[in-house]
Amino acid sequence: MKQKIIILDFGSQTTQLIGRRVRELDTFCEILPYNKFPAEDENIIGVILSGSPLSVYDKDSFHINMDELLGRYPVLGICYGAQLIAYHGGGNVQPTATREYGRANLCSIDENDPLFKGISVGSQVWMSHGDTITSIPKDYVISASTEKVEYAAFRNEKKRVWGVQFHPEVYHTQDGLKLLRNFVVDICGSKQDWSPASFVETTINELKNTLGNDKVVLGLSGGVDSSVAAVLLHRAIGERLTCIFVDHGMLRKNEFNEVMSAYHDLGLNVVGVDASKKFFAELAGVTGPERKRKIIGKGFIDVFEAEARKLQGVKWLAQGTIYPDRIESLNITGRTIKSHHNVGGLPEKMNLKLCEPLKWLFKDEVRRVGRQLGMPKNLVERHPFPGPGLAVRILGDITPEKVRILQDADAIFINNLHSYKVKNVQGEETELYNEVWQAGTILLPVRSVGVMGDERTYERAVALRAVTSTDAMTADWARLPYDFLAKVSNDIIRNVRGVNRVCYDISSKPPSTIEWE
Repeated sequence: MKQKIIILDFGSQTTQLIGRRVRELDTFCEILPYNKFPAEDENIIGVILSGSPLSVYDKDSFHINMDELLGRYPVLGICYGAQLIAYHGGGNVQPTATREYGRANLCSIDENDPLFKGISVGSQVWMSHGDTITSIPKDYVISASTEKVEYAAFRNEKKRVWGVQFHPEVYHTQDGLKLLRNFVVDICGSKQDWSPASFVETTINELKNTLGNDKVVLGLSGGVDSSVAAVLLHRAIGERLTCIFVDHGMLRKNEFNEVMSAYHDLGLNVVGVDASKKFFAELAGVTGPERKRKIIGKGFIDVFEAEARKLQGVKWLAQGTIYPDRIESLNITGRTIKSHHNVGGLPEKMNLKLCEPLKWLFKDEVRRVGRQLGMPKNLVERHPFPGPGLAVRILGDITPEKVRILQDADAIFINNLHSYKVKNVQGEETELYNEVWQAGTILLPVRSVGVMGDERTYERAVALRAVTSTDAMTADWARLPYDFLAKVSNDIIRNVRGVNRVCYDISSKPPSTIEWE
């Protein structure tokens, strides 16, 4: 039996970070919509209630039957989750005069509270709420306070219920992981038996049971997600897996041949399909980013299904979908951020059933699983690359000439990241590429005046994008060295016909996304 923590999602942007922190504690967890708590599951050892953009008093706010949880499982409410516990127990929650947002410090802690074991007065926490708890239910006691928030944390140990109005899951809460460890390991009793090795074993067994003797096609992109999914499936069903690598004409420069070569030694059955003419024709004149993603998503399915018919008897389409893909495509409040080609871009009706072995993993977890599988370093540590490819890095309509310009500029940027040497945090020399989470070049829909060889030019501008991150849900712009940026800019302008200006994107996520479209 697999122990699990259930995280009920009330629409917070940091719900996925709670899950990631629990996974860091070698504990399996599932993130479920607030109203989808499983009626019967003997493997549940604890429940975490997430934050929310809503107030408990909002007409459309999310509420649950607390009696189904309190007293049955250890429960930790975070921000809105804590306010919900207080509200349903007879406490009071009221709007604050000003939103409580940012750093705060715990000025008092009840040292008898097991949730705060090893955490000292003065520890920094991160607040983010517009309401605050002004009184707690009569059978609860205060666990911690800040200068401005009396009920920063509270508990009822008899019912095994805790609430915190700060966010232990975010980086800025100094002892956040320690607090979560106290809850998950000490209070809930996690055996901490979830690991890349256990994931591989469990997933391969699940794939064998689910797929049986069925044949599967997998949409291979060359990135780490689809690569790890392919190796997992190959371990489970062997030759019944056929990987299809589609060249939609918007890959990076020389990527089709390089990817086909990279899989040669993995023992995978890979079929390469050049469908670039099809995609260029269907994207002609299309400028909207959502429309592009939908067209490309459907186009991939069309190609996969056509190839599957050739193979005969294929019943499943496998993809390297990971958790951030699904979160960004649609969160619990119903607001679409953007459709991913392998989530929101899928047509409503498909002739193949969907298999997504990595759908609960974050990118760093996928890499850990890849290392566990013994995959080559160049595949496991490759930067993320969007499924729609350069189509979402060309703002405006797509043409072969624009793709050519962007491929050339992007190749210069990425090659320079590989060749530029820096010292990592351990003091070891490494490629600048390894210090960046994701990098790419964007072709802007503008032209600007320039001077080359004493002649006036009126050509395109490109933007360089490089970010640092751990999970792709938040990201900061990478502080690349000035001499590196100068060299890349000079190399692009001198060698890429059609470009006379290079910019660098210094926006973070949020408010910006990593990709421009």
